[in-house]
Amino acid sequence: MPIRQLPETVIDRIAAGEVVERPASVVKELVENALDAGATRIEIATAGGGKTLLRITDDGCGIAPEELPLAVRRHCTSKLSDDLFDIRTLGFRGEALPSIASVARLTLRSRPAGAEAAHEIAVWNGAVEAPRPAALSRGTVVEVRDLFQAVPARLKFLKSERAEAGAITEIVRRIALAFPAVRFELTGPDRSPLVLEAGGIEARMAAILGADFAGNAIALDASREGVRLTGHVGLPTFNRGNALHQFAYVNGRPVRDKMLASALRAAYADVMARDRHPVAVLFIEIDPADVDVNVHPAKADVRFRDGGLVRGLLIGAIRQALSGAGIRPDTSGASGLMARFSAPAHAAVRQTPWEGPAASPYRPLEEEPHRFAGAGLMERAAEFQGFAPQARAPEPAPAPPPARDFPLGAARAQIDKAFIVAETGDSLVLVDQHAAHERLVYEALKGALHSRPLPSQMLLIPEVVDLPEDDVDRLAESAETFARFGLHLERFGPGAVAVRETPAILGEVDAGKLVRDLADDLAEAGSPDRLKGRVDHVAATMACHGSVRSGRSLRPEEMNALLRQMEATPGSGQCNHGRPTFIELKIADIERLFGRR
Repeated sequence: MPIRQLPETVIDRIAAGEVVERPASVVKELVENALDAGATRIEIATAGGGKTLLRITDDGCGIAPEELPLAVRRHCTSKLSDDLFDIRTLGFRGEALPSIASVARLTLRSRPAGAEAAHEIAVWNGAVEAPRPAALSRGTVVEVRDLFQAVPARLKFLKSERAEAGAITEIVRRIALAFPAVRFELTGPDRSPLVLEAGGIEARMAAILGADFAGNAIALDASREGVRLTGHVGLPTFNRGNALHQFAYVNGRPVRDKMLASALRAAYADVMARDRHPVAVLFIEIDPADVDVNVHPAKADVRFRDGGLVRGLLIGAIRQALSGAGIRPDTSGASGLMARFSAPAHAAVRQTPWEGPAASPYRPLEEEPHRFAGAGLMERAAEFQGFAPQARAPEPAPAPPPARDFPLGAARAQIDKAFIVAETGDSLVLVDQHAAHERLVYEALKGALHSRPLPSQMLLIPEVVDLPEDDVDRLAESAETFARFGLHLERFGPGAVAVRETPAILGEVDAGKLVRDLADDLAEAGSPDRLKGRVDHVAATMACHGSVRSGRSLRPEEMNALLRQMEATPGSGQCNHGRPTFIELKIADIERLFGRR
């Protein structure tokens, strides 16, 4: 078949496939154009899930009538200089409007500030009409009708109107979170109206993430080598079953970056169950020269020049924030408990975030013999706790401390040999004694394990693992880090590594599988987190076996010792499995239950 030049209409439709995947993609591009134009009010109207109609109206700077033909021509833009590494706007490629116009009926109407009249231009199937006068007070209106009607093969791959309308709502919410000073209004016969009034970031987060997010979030503000991280992250106990409540922005641009998602998982690794996801709003400010936003035409992917720096900043800042937050309860736990108290006996009450099939009532690990080479760790953990798990001879009980002196108050009673009831100056605190003590033992074990290099066990015959050369290079660069955890490996030719020693605390281990998993981690995230995770998992297992059990009576001084240690231990608000260790009920809420308020 001879080589031939493709028609312009076919070229445009091929290019449009990278930019316009669905109606939500159109909304994203047009809303970003409005924001780049300085809009303070943006209205989005849809019909038929965006397939029939999309109309975006803004009060931005507008487009001069003589520039309207250029606005719908490919690779024409007002936002980009000759430097692709100095991008300070959301759009810059000059592809959105022509790509949309190649697969839909597009009308562009605009009136710049100070202009005597508005003008509009229409495009259909590649044919561009001449600009003509139109009625508009100010700003720009882009109307898109019959999306993909000229490309039926694309149209049939779209989802239902309801699903497409939901995707539009999600993209508007995601963009609006980064621009709280802009008013957004989303309407149409295919949806419930959504109005996000202009205001501060706290009000915008409450509108998008829920009013309870602020009471269960920790503020972030950290910098490292010219990169700044701000935002809010939820408490570990304030979690969700999917990652849809994670919002990340780079220089104001909404992104979905695998490295950032991986760093967020790593930051919560030992305070949240694996099937749960944290809630987070993260803003990264970085020199435009140090991040490439031109990875894909959709501009949702970015590439950092120093990904390790950004990852380390995110993980370190979140862990430090969680550690410095002190002992804080998840407010949704108290509200769920209050709902149970106040609801009729026959009524179904909404489950709290840690309940349901994904987090069934906790059962300790089965008592099985384990061979741990870390002898003495359990004894050291017991010393840290201030009281041993085994029973002691009765002693005279000291006078209880004043309730107001401590965040978790003073122990007043034990319920069902499983829960401690404590009183503070203005609240009642219920503590799960096993979950709380398990967390304390776990933190003590981690401190003992990571304070010095872990012991290793030498293999009689080194195990040679064949790997691609890139994986071998990455493993060799991290060999010193692995050695601290008891894994000793070295290059064995151009495409293999030899494993000579493995962490003793892991017992018998498949060295080949371990090394391949570590190579995958390094390739994806650039960090050997999996080995640390394996060691921490062993520590968690040991903590579960070494902690005080439900069903054991505790003396008042033991209960108070547990409360004091919780207050002094970072992360003690949740157990190793991500569930809360205590719930706080305010006295005022209890009074309301009895009609006293």
